[in-house]
Amino acid sequence: MGLFHEICDTAQKNGFVIPSASSVVRTAKCSSGGGGVDAPVEFGTTKFYALCALGGSLSCGLTHFAITPLDIVKCRIQVNKEKYGSMVQGFKVTVAEDGMRGLARGWAPTFIGYSAQGLGKFGFYEVFKNIYSSALGEENAYIWRTSVYLAASASAEFFADIFLAPMEAVKVRMQTSPTAPPTLRACAPMIYRTEGLTGFFKGLPPLWTRQIPYTMMKFTCFEKTVELLYQYVVPKPRAQCSKAEQLAVTFTAGYIAGVFCAVVSHPPDVLVSKLNQDANASVGSLVKKLGFSGLWGGLGPRIIMVGTLTALQWFIYDSFKVAMNLPRPPPPQMPESLKKKLGIPGTTEVAPAPAVAPVPVAPVKAQKEKSAKPEKPAKAEKKQEKEKKEKKGKKAEESA
Repeated sequence: MGLFHEICDTAQKNGFVIPSASSVVRTAKCSSGGGGVDAPVEFGTTKFYALCALGGSLSCGLTHFAITPLDIVKCRIQVNKEKYGSMVQGFKVTVAEDGMRGLARGWAPTFIGYSAQGLGKFGFYEVFKNIYSSALGEENAYIWRTSVYLAASASAEFFADIFLAPMEAVKVRMQTSPTAPPTLRACAPMIYRTEGLTGFFKGLPPLWTRQIPYTMMKFTCFEKTVELLYQYVVPKPRAQCSKAEQLAVTFTAGYIAGVFCAVVSHPPDVLVSKLNQDANASVGSLVKKLGFSGLWGGLGPRIIMVGTLTALQWFIYDSFKVAMNLPRPPPPQMPESLKKKLGIPGTTEVAPAPAVAPVPVAPVKAQKEKSAKPEKPAKAEKKQEKEKKEKKGKKAEESA
């Protein structure tokens, strides 16, 4: 957590602030069916980010632990398709060889590794999203919100994979190598003894190539799907939805995002499994050996696994934020200042059209006529004064 707190503190010391509530970033209200309630945890604080990281750790650790049997069969299909074939055959062979306990093999590194990854993935995503949004400003953060999602998720996953790599190496070795010890406490020392620290991190580059595109798709697709669901599918505004309805939207958007994630990240996932199975393998040699079709082995099971996994992760993460009464994101709305610039109606800052309507021609003529009317009495007065002078002149001549 030291690196996590350091980034949070650095962001605050350098003047990064939270854009206003109308932008893409989070508000300081927790929406519910009855309206907004003040959140006890202030948005953007170290405590807020730490709780988000804890929620991410629970969501990733618990879900990956729950699907350990499916993950074992998926990995074994990737490394030995001839033997394990399909999902059904893979389960049959695994149970026949190892018994029911074989389906739980590698549960400990799975839980530890993905809990650490979830901590970095969700926690750093919240941090980087706020940093990038604040750097862009309120209006640009809304206009470029998709780019913000992509950049923030990629940055977060870079660190999250460093946390995951050692346990991922142990997990895959336990699940796919017949000679590997069946427990974490035996397998990890064996890897260190035979390969050193590099044995735990040699799968990191392909892990980045798998997980960074996966996470970029996971967060961006989720954010955009939630926005579209509330805009076109859900029949009422989010503020009027109950928490249960909001969580249902979260689960749906998470599953849709998970399907796309599985497709985008599948070839690197195959390479990671192969690299951790064979200590002497390299990325280049594996790509040549597997070919294009081999890189897509096990895609069907992975779509089912990742779709369910992603949906549950978002559901658990959002439920945790509800339980902790943390600020939660509304669908992004265009800032009033941007509406004013674009001339979009419906904003309080734009003056109504009738107030700035051009002055009609008829009133102008009327004004001219009104201004011309007083000219007649003025001429009459001049004539009267002239006549008076003439009369006075005549009287003066007569008296003379």
